[in-house]
Amino acid sequence: MSRNKAGLALTLFLLITLFLTACAQHDQLQGTAGAAGVAGFWSGLWHGLILPVSFIISLFKSNVGVYEVHNSGNWYNFGFVLGIWIAFALVLAPKSSAARRQ
Repeated sequence: MSRNKAGLALTLFLLITLFLTACAQHDQLQGTAGAAGVAGFWSGLWHGLILPVSFIISLFKSNVGVYEVHNSGNWYNFGFVLGIWIAFALVLAPKSSAARRQ
């Protein structure tokens, strides 16, 4: 990888990380989005997508959680697991496609 591409990749990674830290779940005791005040499928999907960033932040800040305790049950869990799968698939996909080209 050339130096320009490495710098661009690092800059892009830092910008995405900065963007996702602004979306981390802060206080689990407050109400969440949704008509019933509980997190549903879409919140679960989003929380799964930002799990890596939320987890790292939660190590240093006690008011940031990685899982919404006020959720709708199975649909939230499904969205959460699907979000985790998508997040890690996006991270691992460029490496696996580069290995196939060689």
